[in-house]
Amino acid sequence: MDERSDNRRDRRRFLRELGAGTAAVTTAWPFTVVRGTGRERPNVIVIMTDDQGYGDLGATGNPVIRTPNIDAMAERSARMEQFYVHPVCSPTRACLMTGRYNYRTRVIDTWIGRSMMDPGEVTVAELLQGSGYSTGIFGKWHLGDNYPMRPMDQGFEESLVHRGGGIGQPSDPPGGEGKYTDPILFHNGEEVRTEGFCTDIYFDAALEWIGGEVEGGRNFFAYVAPNAPHGPFNDVPQELYEEYRSIDLGNHVFPQERGHPLPEDADTDRRARIFSMITNIDDNVGKLFRGLDDLGVTGSTIVIFMVDNGPNGNRYVAGMRGSKSSVYEGGVRSPFFVQWPDRLTAGHSSDRIAAHIDVLPTILEACEVPVPADLRLDGRSILPLLEGVEVEWPDRTIHIQAHRGDQPFKFHNFAARKQKWKFLHASGFGRERFEGTPALELYDMEFDPLEEHNIAHLRPDVVRTMLLDYDAWFDDVGTTRPDNYAPPKIVIGTSHENPTVLTRQNWRSTQGSWARYTNGRWELQVANLALWDIHLRFPVTEEDVEVVLHLDDRELTGNIPGGPEGASGCVFNRIVLPMGPLHLSADITIGGVVQGPSQVDLNRL
Repeated sequence: MDERSDNRRDRRRFLRELGAGTAAVTTAWPFTVVRGTGRERPNVIVIMTDDQGYGDLGATGNPVIRTPNIDAMAERSARMEQFYVHPVCSPTRACLMTGRYNYRTRVIDTWIGRSMMDPGEVTVAELLQGSGYSTGIFGKWHLGDNYPMRPMDQGFEESLVHRGGGIGQPSDPPGGEGKYTDPILFHNGEEVRTEGFCTDIYFDAALEWIGGEVEGGRNFFAYVAPNAPHGPFNDVPQELYEEYRSIDLGNHVFPQERGHPLPEDADTDRRARIFSMITNIDDNVGKLFRGLDDLGVTGSTIVIFMVDNGPNGNRYVAGMRGSKSSVYEGGVRSPFFVQWPDRLTAGHSSDRIAAHIDVLPTILEACEVPVPADLRLDGRSILPLLEGVEVEWPDRTIHIQAHRGDQPFKFHNFAARKQKWKFLHASGFGRERFEGTPALELYDMEFDPLEEHNIAHLRPDVVRTMLLDYDAWFDDVGTTRPDNYAPPKIVIGTSHENPTVLTRQNWRSTQGSWARYTNGRWELQVANLALWDIHLRFPVTEEDVEVVLHLDDRELTGNIPGGPEGASGCVFNRIVLPMGPLHLSADITIGGVVQGPSQVDLNRL
């Protein structure tokens, strides 16, 4: 820990109360850190919410939801009117962090080991850190929970995050299951118990940290990524929930004159819960801007607002078709507001297509940080479009594809978007592949922006051209590495992480799930020869338990007699793990039913 970090933490009341330490920052590529103290370069804040759709703002036409602060930001911002993300979260986050298509990064899916990003990828945090910026993340990462894939290993000096894809999933720490209020989070790798609603905690921590950086005269990059309004929905801001529950949220109150009508079924209680989380986000955005005003850095700070995918459920999306997981517009369109008073004109907008892969190169250009010569980006800087500068802007194709599985399957749940045309096969996210001939669709987005008229049969020439383009893209991203779609390995036995906690988020499921009565294995790389205590956790039971621990072909067994006190785990003590690759799994038999462990704690002695 350096003196600068020590002094900075001493100034942060909130983060002191969390009581966390720091860990060494590792980088995926060599660079020389140049510490800047001037204010000539902008600060950067990226706010990306989780499962908030395009239509969940007053600024995008929702007449019911209360988002005055984000709406006001939209008025102060330059906007991209046709901005794209993936239909699910981890792929979007990988593209955002790297400026590269997620298939180049090994991020294939959102769970069971396929949301881990290759540690060799270079992130925007690493690039900014290498140019003298302080870097912090607050909220959701979802690109790997273990070394060397954590945000603190990928360029973030300050991190306050939850594990996995969200609170309320198998990656929750024991005692923190499903707790949006008073959650157990991880500050620079250390487990901390916090007080308050999770979104409030992330924004408060970000503001506290930003204040320290401004006080120290340092430029900062803050990535604020709340896990709201992602489910579960049992723990939401109660006062706001009561407010929304008291008003009519039926489909008839939302504009449906144009485009695709909302499905007839409407879970208005769930909408009330989701809207309460979104208004809570908006309240925090207002608090963030007030904090920047108080610090005197509003003009010199770039603030970006976007979402990670379409809405988690059928609700208003401005007449577009689809929601989360769909490659129709409702599943892949995001608002994109960029406030930078010192440089961008409020109210300016561009109708050119842009996407998550463009965020990294745009930030780098704005911050005057060069792209390393050997770093291949798929995105391009859209700063000239945001500025309204006259610039040659050749048409291009933005590719989007996401579905379950270990690797992409050609033509499965994909979309290719050019400025005029959108070409897609909406085969659905929730399976590894589809059967039969793909039902290809083509839309003229200049005349049919809501995708109401499939004209693939009328323009076979365009279909042919875009099919060739998609084929070339699919083949290209698949050859980024010789073993491009192999999952990254969790590295154990280094000084960077001990204990290592393995969760079902990152196991390679042998039954296609992380549900309770399933099993899987973890793919590890043991860095050093050592002794380990291996703690297997399972649901509390009073029944007899039989345990078989598999370490590649090696088996260790144990039996736990039942009793009224119950059992929730067992520990294999002082186990030698050889250096090199290792498959670890366990069979936990309770009441004659075999399942995998809930979590595994690997403690290096």
